[in-house]
Amino acid sequence: MFKRIGLFLLTNLLVVVTVGVIMNIVLPMLGIQVRGTTGIAIFCGIFGMSGAMISLFISRWVAKRTMGIHILPEGEPLQRMVATLAREAGIAVPEVGIYESPEPNAFATGPSKNSSLVAFSTGLLDQMNEREVEAVAAHEVSHVANGDMVTMALLTGVANAFVMFFARMVAMAIDTFLSDDEGGGLGFFGYIIVVFVLENVFMMLAYIPISWFSRQREYRADAGAARLTSPRSMAQALDALRNVTAADRVSGAMALQRISSPKRVSLWATHPTLEDRIERLNAM
Repeated sequence: MFKRIGLFLLTNLLVVVTVGVIMNIVLPMLGIQVRGTTGIAIFCGIFGMSGAMISLFISRWVAKRTMGIHILPEGEPLQRMVATLAREAGIAVPEVGIYESPEPNAFATGPSKNSSLVAFSTGLLDQMNEREVEAVAAHEVSHVANGDMVTMALLTGVANAFVMFFARMVAMAIDTFLSDDEGGGLGFFGYIIVVFVLENVFMMLAYIPISWFSRQREYRADAGAARLTSPRSMAQALDALRNVTAADRVSGAMALQRISSPKRVSLWATHPTLEDRIERLNAM
């Protein structure tokens, strides 16, 4: 439930950095200049959305390759469970996979409702009973049914475009401020360095609303899982996860995701606290 966003955002960042290199180094070397506010805005809009869309379309492939996911054949108990939930949710049956990890985790990814992947860690399958695993599977199927990856890609694409545009506008303003009648300014490589630094700073700020949206969609996926199974089943699955992470003292990647923090989540947390999610499910 916790690596889906990280994989997507990391891939998106790598694509944006690549686009930045092309835009700032390769194109000028070829004699292609993007000038004027309108030209830069159009260029950033195209490449910003492209980064997110590329991340979306290769997300399933990236997940398989980077995490060593073993795809289950049709007829396996876990595959049948996910297939049943998918049909109830009105979507195409996703690929179902397992990957080696002691952390209790699961995620869904893919470019569309008809082309998706739901993967489970061995740690989750070892530490949860069948009813809890079914609730987790329903949660991930709900993400697919809600079109969350597509919505996230569109939101991230818009953020990319604004980040790339404002980074260049600020860099141009700094260059103009440092220039005088004798020249000066940032210079070619100075401008590139400033743009890359500003892109990273602005991207961190852009992740605040993106993370807020991610937390809201977790609530929606919990509600979807409650409809496919029951609120009690989903709450029990989260409670089992809370017990595991509490015993683990929330180390490593789990601490990064703040999945069991008793305090308010950070601005960059992609998931609400387990306590808050369980409370909402119990209220149902």
